[in-house]
Amino acid sequence: MKLTPKERGDLRRLLKGTADDPTVQKMRLFTQHGSISTYRHCADVTRMCFWLNRRLHLGADERTLVRGAFLHDLYLYDWHDKDPSHKWHGFHHADKALENASGQFHLNRKEKQMIYCHMWPLNLTRVPKSREALILCVADKLCALRETFLYRNAGQKNKK
Repeated sequence: MKLTPKERGDLRRLLKGTADDPTVQKMRLFTQHGSISTYRHCADVTRMCFWLNRRLHLGADERTLVRGAFLHDLYLYDWHDKDPSHKWHGFHHADKALENASGQFHLNRKEKQMIYCHMWPLNLTRVPKSREALILCVADKLCALRETFLYRNAGQKNKK
């Protein structure tokens, strides 16, 4: 998935104030899948959402789509730690991410819903209710698969 220079500029403008926020930058400290940081995972998912929306002419609101995508995993802990509170991470981290994102940013209804339901279909009752949320669910799973299998043993060089 390759973005044109214009698309990269558009995406940077849409993310200004979100991706560069100090709280969001803390996601660089935590590993997501394989050797990828949570920050990079969110950046990759955001790029994938943006690309899918533009290439497939899905008609999602771009600002909502990229903000919700970038904040979807703002839970700020390492789920790989043997902490008992991380045992059900796949089912509960969306709640923590939504709490953190709502405390840091003014989120619209769709952005909140995107974060809340991004683990569907694992969380069967949290069905996406907007095209933005559905795009995020698809992009998140595609990126997670790539990260888990491609970067499993790639070392820390991919954390940024």
